[in-house]
Amino acid sequence: MSADASAGQAAPVKVNPNGPTEETVLSVEHYTDRLFRFRLTRPQSFRFRTGEFVMIGLPKEDGKPLLRAYSIASPAWDEELEFYSIKVPDGPLTSRLQKIQPGDKVLLGRKPTGTLVLDALTPGKRLYMFSTGTGFAPFASLVRDPDTYERYDEVIVTHTCRDVDELIYSRTLIDSLHNDPLVGEMVEGKLKLYTTTTREHYEHMGRITTLIENGKLFEDLGVPPLDPATDRAMICGSMEMIQDVKALMLKAGLTEGSNAAPAEFVIEKAFAG
Repeated sequence: MSADASAGQAAPVKVNPNGPTEETVLSVEHYTDRLFRFRLTRPQSFRFRTGEFVMIGLPKEDGKPLLRAYSIASPAWDEELEFYSIKVPDGPLTSRLQKIQPGDKVLLGRKPTGTLVLDALTPGKRLYMFSTGTGFAPFASLVRDPDTYERYDEVIVTHTCRDVDELIYSRTLIDSLHNDPLVGEMVEGKLKLYTTTTREHYEHMGRITTLIENGKLFEDLGVPPLDPATDRAMICGSMEMIQDVKALMLKAGLTEGSNAAPAEFVIEKAFAG
């Protein structure tokens, strides 16, 4: 024991400048027994591009951080950070994260990244955002960003879930945009939400891949089939869904892009667990 320590002075704590910050939970909303959203404080120094993801989590019993990649559901201009999460009963992180309450602390990584950003796409006329489940999260960010509507004449968001209640988040958010002071006027006539279910009866049913293949998606929306000359796409959901929709994009003649080489569609590979 050092002389300083024996005199009752605590040894200096080493702070990792690249380690996660501790942010405060501001609000939590549960939609179903599988889905919830929450909002955190945002550090003044935290910068990200709309559509990116970041590592968030909680400390483990040994004090080390348990982090998973989460798309940021709030737009880049928001003073708070919003996240949309699944609840996995035996998930190392989500089994605990689903129990957070306002005032609790959540760890936030310092380095957001991702390919579901507007700059990873070449200019086009129509932007599709294909999502399943919590894959809607990055699009919740993008539909609230004015830049999305400045770049495209039409923005089509598809969201597919098993049950109707799992569509509450996307439907409520899109509905609210018509009265949004920032993008309200911009979404009129430009933004369309196409929701489907795969299990519970609903006005539109079926996997998004089926609806693309049989043409029903385009028929219902009153738009032509996918065309690399005009259409751009972002894809986020389960790995199986991403690969299936990617195959359909390639079949339609669209090329996959990235931050380094923008093209006609991009996919996201980050998942929460």
